[in-house]
Amino acid sequence: MTFNKGRIIFKLFSFLMLVLFISHCQSIDGTMTEKKPNIIYILADDLGYGDLSCYGQTKFKTPHIDALATNGLKFTQHYSGSTVCAPSRCSLLTGLHTGHTQVRGNREVDPIGQSPIKADTLTFAKLLKKAGYVTGAFGKWGLGSPGSEGTPLKQGFDTFYGYNCQRNAHTYYPTWLYHDDKKITLDGQTYSHDLIMDKAMEFIKTNRDNSFFCFLPIAIPHAAMQIPKDKHDIWRKKFPQFDNVTSRYYKTKRTINNPIAAFAAMVTHMDEQIGEMMTLLKKLGIDDNTLVMFTSDNGPHKEGGHDPEFWNSNGPLKGHKRDLYEGGIRVPLIAHWPGKIKTGRVSDHPSAFWDMMPTFTQIAGIDAPENCDGISILPTLLGKKTQKKHEYLYWEFSPQGGKQAILKDNWKAIRLNVAENKKSKIQLYNLNKDIGENNNVADSQPQIVAEMKEIFKNARTVNKNFKLFK
Repeated sequence: MTFNKGRIIFKLFSFLMLVLFISHCQSIDGTMTEKKPNIIYILADDLGYGDLSCYGQTKFKTPHIDALATNGLKFTQHYSGSTVCAPSRCSLLTGLHTGHTQVRGNREVDPIGQSPIKADTLTFAKLLKKAGYVTGAFGKWGLGSPGSEGTPLKQGFDTFYGYNCQRNAHTYYPTWLYHDDKKITLDGQTYSHDLIMDKAMEFIKTNRDNSFFCFLPIAIPHAAMQIPKDKHDIWRKKFPQFDNVTSRYYKTKRTINNPIAAFAAMVTHMDEQIGEMMTLLKKLGIDDNTLVMFTSDNGPHKEGGHDPEFWNSNGPLKGHKRDLYEGGIRVPLIAHWPGKIKTGRVSDHPSAFWDMMPTFTQIAGIDAPENCDGISILPTLLGKKTQKKHEYLYWEFSPQGGKQAILKDNWKAIRLNVAENKKSKIQLYNLNKDIGENNNVADSQPQIVAEMKEIFKNARTVNKNFKLFK
């Protein structure tokens, strides 16, 4: 009797252990995997909606990024966190839109760096780290000067390499970068982007047996328009008519002849390196367990000699960087995940940077914070029909007189110069019929305008450091 009872207990124990093992090894879609999926999130800088050939660029090709879309999922209505660098990154990392974020504009501090996010800020990097991920950031930070509470290593990243300060990223030939919390002296002759990509590749190789999150906020194609000479010369031959055009950006000492050619060279160079990264994942045997996402932090810029009109960088959209029209905030998003994301898919699901927090945490098998503004887009990635939608998307930008924007269903509302006039007239556009925001239909849609007015009032909290109204 005692023997049989012991056998029963042993069998029950064994069964429970098997259940725990299976639940530990089971992935988000029910298939078996040895570890949680890796995530590589590539954030280009000032790349417009029309700057990739898979989004309509015709004057040069981006075949490796195009391959991510061909073999994965391309979003046609994805939005950045803001229309400039720092608030866009803050929205991304915290899962909050700019009506709730700490950082709502680019705010510089001396001698170097930008306004820091607080020590207790809950970033997705902190959550992923608790979930067992090794976390690395490589590129441009801009959310806290060296030694402040906002540095990458204090915000959930195990390692960092790149530009701590956005102002230093105004040149691709800097005399210093940061590796973790240590300032690295450079000769001013080395192309920083290549150093950053090398460190990211090294991080992936080192952590091939771990679950890792690789955050790549690269600087390309942010001004200045700089690229190594051999790559520049290839494109100068294709655009010789611009050889008499020169550019210089802020404190950058290098004068660039033919910034038009430099832009094409920069984007195609980035594309080639992404191809190298994808080859590395296959070589390491981890490509099937790695989600790769590619996007941009805001719309195209007009600085350093860049000509977004020549390149049709914003495609069919109105506006550029610093605008809340579609051209300033609608950005490419491509997701690639072999075996999980079916090939060749296109989604018009409206999504935004603040959706990445709940998406990443769901992939990691943990909960997003309750105050998160985002909604996980994992169902869309996996082709499920359970995708929840936002009631609306909201943006605000305090510089240039103060701006607000809302996307609700197919309606886009914009208010300008709100710092001077809290009752600034609402512009309204039907994006289904007018993606270029050319026809303001506010006068014929008073009910929609009234709804938008209430959202403008209630979607935000006051931020004393970034005042929207005087």
